[in-house]
Amino acid sequence: MRTGRPVKPLELTAEEKNKLETLAKRPKTDQRTAQRARIILGCAEGLNRQAVAAQVGVTVQTVGTWRERFRIGRLNALGDLPRPGQPRQITDTKVEAVVTRTLETRPKKATHWSTRTMAEASGLTQSAIVRIWRAFGLKPHLQENFKLSTDPFFVEKVRDIVGLYLNPPERTRAIVLCVDEKSQVQALDRSQPVLPMRPGQAERHTHDYYRHGTTSLFAALDVATGRVIGRCHAQHRQQEFVRFLDHIEANVPSGLDIHLVLDNYATHKTSKVAAWLKKRPRYHLHFTPTSSSWLNQIERWFAKITQERIRRGVFKSVDDLIEAIDAYIAEHNRQPKPFLWTANADLILGRVQKLCKRINNSPH
Repeated sequence: MRTGRPVKPLELTAEEKNKLETLAKRPKTDQRTAQRARIILGCAEGLNRQAVAAQVGVTVQTVGTWRERFRIGRLNALGDLPRPGQPRQITDTKVEAVVTRTLETRPKKATHWSTRTMAEASGLTQSAIVRIWRAFGLKPHLQENFKLSTDPFFVEKVRDIVGLYLNPPERTRAIVLCVDEKSQVQALDRSQPVLPMRPGQAERHTHDYYRHGTTSLFAALDVATGRVIGRCHAQHRQQEFVRFLDHIEANVPSGLDIHLVLDNYATHKTSKVAAWLKKRPRYHLHFTPTSSSWLNQIERWFAKITQERIRRGVFKSVDDLIEAIDAYIAEHNRQPKPFLWTANADLILGRVQKLCKRINNSPH
């Protein structure tokens, strides 16, 4: 004798059956959809709910639920129904107001907004402000520096130096060297031994230190190969610069012209240096614009040696410091890599032009 509610028959069209079989067998179908497709196919074959549940591996109630949903909504009913949840409380108008306020105003008692002060001013939670700022890339707590060159020949010098980087002369005819001094490099010794790194704890050193003197690093970076010619001197006067030029002269083959990229430091333009260069016509000087040391690639190498060898080093004397610098240069030159310069002169000048327009239009 049959008990329970009568089950309404479930019939499939040829198109529905083909679609369900595809969903049940296709590897890329998500497991929930494939499982529901197998339930419907089992029911369409005339199996009762208990048999379908045992075949698919679900409860009888699940079979009944999806059988009834499919009977009413057909293939469109296989997806999940919208789930209840808290409606959105922060409207686009509120988001726009926060963004506008962040960009165009400042708090009365501070130079910039914080998540806490913006939350108080806008009536939103601090976590909501964090999400909005993150979505729009706003970071009021950060500040970057910039400096514009007032060199009257800024455009010409940029095109000259960038041209050397992007279209260097043939290696068989000339070499391009970026030259500068890293002055007053200090030999610092910590007051206590450095505690090495351990699992879960960074390397530690004392905040106080002993000064054991300074040295000045003169360096020339070969733009094409990345090789560095370097030498340390006690001072950085014209005498030391001329001696470093002698060092370059000894390390560059005599058949090559030498293009030197230099900044406008007074030592590079003294009469003694000019006399030295006059006797050696193969040298060609290219000065960067004033306040534009970023155009000289040797500055990037100075940052590299500072980060990798000098800043965290412990030196008992100036001789220890010089030995460490010489060892770093020697190791660098075993496998030198040039810096990849990609910005052309038009790109650089275009960005400077945009910055000038922003300065002219700024209310501050």
